[in-house]
Amino acid sequence: MTQKEETSATRRLTHEAQVLTHEAQVLTREVVSAAFRLRTYRLIRKILIGFILVSIANVLFSYFFYTPKIYRINRDNRELIIRYRILQERIRTAQRRVDAVRHRDNYVYRPLFSTDTLSLPGIWQPYPASKYAPLEEDEFAPLMISTWRQLDALARTLYLESVSMDELQTLSQDKEQLAAAVPAIWPIDRSALHNNHIGAFSPRRYHPVLHRVQAHTGIDFGCDRGTPVYATGDGVVKIAASSGFNGGYGRQVLIDHGFGYKTRYAHLNEVLVTPGEKVKRGQTIALTGNTGRSTGPHLHYEVIHKGVPVNPINYFNRDMTPEEYNDLMERMRETNFEVY
Repeated sequence: MTQKEETSATRRLTHEAQVLTHEAQVLTREVVSAAFRLRTYRLIRKILIGFILVSIANVLFSYFFYTPKIYRINRDNRELIIRYRILQERIRTAQRRVDAVRHRDNYVYRPLFSTDTLSLPGIWQPYPASKYAPLEEDEFAPLMISTWRQLDALARTLYLESVSMDELQTLSQDKEQLAAAVPAIWPIDRSALHNNHIGAFSPRRYHPVLHRVQAHTGIDFGCDRGTPVYATGDGVVKIAASSGFNGGYGRQVLIDHGFGYKTRYAHLNEVLVTPGEKVKRGQTIALTGNTGRSTGPHLHYEVIHKGVPVNPINYFNRDMTPEEYNDLMERMRETNFEVY
């Protein structure tokens, strides 16, 4: 074999050796890579299985036992309930204080100004249940709703007292005019009464003629025809009807005294004033009679405060001793002078 042939054979052998080496390296890398992927997959599978098992264990543990998080939540809930209880007690304390102010308002302050208890339409009407509907799905709905109802009731009372105090402040500034305007005397001479015959004020009276409940919004003074009738407070004549049936009142006088007070004098025989005329307390404004829906001579007398008829007896009992007042109240009976 020539030298050239030997060289060519050597090169072939070298090339084949390199090819074999490269293939061996590739195969080695593939084997190593497959083994690594297999170990990686096994490791990931173990991790997933472990995570699933831990999750199941955590769920089971949470179901049967309290976790630290659940302990914190329960502690916060207990604190929340305690705070609500404290809030409710504070609301009740505030309500008692407001009620005490309201009691003084009704029985001390307002009597000083001879004015009736303030009442606002709908002030005591609770809010509809729809206001608290968003809270009904909560776990603590009964506690929260009852607290809100207490707060709303307190707010209504506070509003009523605020309006009342504003009114009393106005009355205190005009106390001299108020003192002259309040209907504070008897509308006729007490000696003119027939055996102290006074028909009672009754918002719900069973009518002896009509045989049904019929309000009697004033009191009736049994007396002779032509008895002088006096204005019970300073004011301006609004109605001076000297003729006509006038809804059963017959001849009547209506006086506006200001400060929310009006007085009515009905079933008159003669009217001595005219609309728009200013009158003074004790001034003779009419003579009693038997006009309108009436069965005998008498005076029907009303006191109206802020559009609501009130019992006139409460306004002129200051002119009587306690014994006289008690005797009068015992003699009060259902009137039979009118057939409304």
